[in-house]
Amino acid sequence: MAVVRQRRQLPHLTLPLDHFVLRLPPQPQPTAAPSTSTSDARLSDYERLSVLGHGNGGTVYKARHRRSSQPLALKIFADGDASAAREAEILMLAADAPHVVRLHTVIPSAAAGEAPAALALELMPGGSLAGLLRRLGRPMGERPIAAVARQALLGLAALHALRVVHRDLKPSNLLVGADGEVKIADFGAGKVLRRRLDPCASYVGTAAYMSPERFDPEAYSGDYDPYAADVWSLGVVILELCLGHFPLLPEGQRPDWAALMCAICFGEAPEPPAAASDEFRDFVARCLEKKAWRRASVTELLEHPFLAEPDAAGAQHALAALVAEAEQRGQ
Repeated sequence: MAVVRQRRQLPHLTLPLDHFVLRLPPQPQPTAAPSTSTSDARLSDYERLSVLGHGNGGTVYKARHRRSSQPLALKIFADGDASAAREAEILMLAADAPHVVRLHTVIPSAAAGEAPAALALELMPGGSLAGLLRRLGRPMGERPIAAVARQALLGLAALHALRVVHRDLKPSNLLVGADGEVKIADFGAGKVLRRRLDPCASYVGTAAYMSPERFDPEAYSGDYDPYAADVWSLGVVILELCLGHFPLLPEGQRPDWAALMCAICFGEAPEPPAAASDEFRDFVARCLEKKAWRRASVTELLEHPFLAEPDAAGAQHALAALVAEAEQRGQ
């Protein structure tokens, strides 16, 4: 199996699951850093208030613009990190896409032509779905999960229409607002497909949420679809929200790379709780089809009966209620 032969080339992986991140080797830098405007923004323009998390290639801070007092998220990259220019390019391309986090400003490096030093991003007050689950201390019900799935799919539909693949969809990269709005974030592992059949490197992103064809393209891809891997990742996320823990391994098991590869490529699909609806079970099964060519598309999933509730606003309100509850628990 090709993936086994390549195993020795991969770095040692340790807990937590969010840190099972595999990256591309350094890529050639663009001739100039992208910019959203002619602004001379500098890191000193922003006051860092607290650490929100660690994304692909950088650390994300809750910050405040010193002059305007605007709250925002500030993602600061390591010097020369290739993912900085890639993420800035994707966010500018997706500036009008629904359910994608907004880019306010690209903060250039001191050296001309280098990758951006930081990105000033929209602040989502509810934090990530990973943080929401942790603060709640219990699984989510189907109604708020449907709100997450619908909005994430609308975001993916817009991104895929722009030929953008995310390649690292997971609970910590789905952000939620106080009103229950969900947005996709962290495009450091993303890629703009220049051609329809552009290859997507298998070992980029977080291993725990990778699809089978990204572990072993020869065995699982069939008719190649570079967007199908994002659907698999969303299916894992949706099932995790329902179970309250990472679903592809027994709860509490300390995963390593081999355990994840075996579970994803060879393991049986995990069972949703006994109380789960038939619509939910089928939705997850359509996402977690191991053969990429059999997996449901984003368009098909948006028409799935699990998302057919006429009161989409009510489902989003149910998610907003969970955000408010989690905030109270955290006080």
